[in-house]
Formats: sequence, structure tokens, C-alpha cells
Amino acid sequence: MDPLPLEGRPSGLPLDDPRAPLYSVGQVARMLDVQQAFLRRLDTHDVVSPARSDGQQRRYSRSDIEDVQEAVGLISEGLTLGGVRRVLDLQDRVRALEQEVQDLRAQAAADRDGPPG
Repeated sequence: MDPLPLEGRPSGLPLDDPRAPLYSVGQVARMLDVQQAFLRRLDTHDVVSPARSDGQQRRYSRSDIEDVQEAVGLISEGLTLGGVRRVLDLQDRVRALEQEVQDLRAQAAADRDGPPG
């Protein structure tokens, strides 16, 4: 049986979601060439806190992996884990504020244009 063509596949697959917790500690450690203990330490210090499986094993999303990569870079620049956590929190806050500004601008444009007619 042939696989479904792209247009016939169900949308919303976990692989499409950057926040879907799909990767184990071992997989992430191999992907990023870091020690598993380092990943556990990031979790212990609330720098990157992956989801947990039913068996309480850490499961990382693509978004978590990007945060680990960012943490590695910041640590290599001399930041402490507390500093890395603060930088990542501030980056998340900036992204949220940028989205809020974009939404407000869109709403203001819609209000300015008014209803047709």
C-alpha cells in the first residue's frame, strides 16, 4: 500500500509541532555532543525543563533542543546556569512582547479601517 500523498495526510502530527516532546536524554546528548549529566543539570537548575513521559523520563522537544544549544553557547561565553536561565527567560519575554505589539498593531489597523460600507 502506498503512503498517503502529502495533501492526504492528517495535519497536526507531533513531528510538525516544535513543542512536541519526542526525544530522550540520550538522543539529545548524541545530537548535541553533550553529556547526559549536563542535560540533567540544566533541568535541575530550571534552565531547560523538558516534559516527562509516563515513566518520568525526560522528553525533549525541538524547542527544548534549541534552548539547550543556546545554553551551551552562553555557557561557553562564561555565563553561569543562573545567568543562562535569566537570558532564556528574557528572550521568551521579548518574543511574547513582540507578538503582543504585532497583535495590537493589527487590531489598530483593523479599527482604523473600520467596517466596510
